Amino acid sequence: MQVPSVSVKVDITSLIGSRLNLKGSAETVNFNAKAKLEERERKSQTVTLGFGLLLTTKPSIVKFEIEGTATLTGKDEDIRKMLEIGPETKVPNVLFRVYQHAFTAMYLLSTILNTPPPPQDLLGPQQQVSPIEDVTVTVDAKTEESAQAATPQAETANEEKNTPSASEK
Repeated sequence: MQVPSVSVKVDITSLIGSRLNLKGSAETVNFNAKAKLEERERKSQTVTLGFGLLLTTKPSIVKFEIEGTATLTGKDEDIRKMLEIGPETKVPNVLFRVYQHAFTAMYLLSTILNTPPPPQDLLGPQQQVSPIEDVTVTVDAKTEESAQAATPQAETANEEKNTPSASEK
């Protein structure tokens, strides 16, 4: 659920990408995500959350670790909606905005590391994947009751593009 009247400012304070496998790449890569959210500060019409994201792959090719803060600004009622856990995804709504911001950084880092990038809609409900498994989302009790969700998974095909050589043209 997107709440357009809530501004979400995401600041990444740490970004680590590790290429775990230097050998060839796999045909299909599954991404697993673990996320942590905790409330750091609450004022009238503003909430600051600390977040941590850990994305790993199967087979073990790359690992991304991202930490930072997300500051939500808007009406208290609307902020509460952003902090609610989605019934279909079992993930707090604000995490979608955090992931979209972090995705850009992970995409650039995957290009540098020559690894498959994570899917842009890994946490998104529009994704048609089997039920979510293996991801834990922890929300500080001040924000919402602690919740455990499954890990969103997505498959990406690691395809080599065949381009004709000059002699084939």
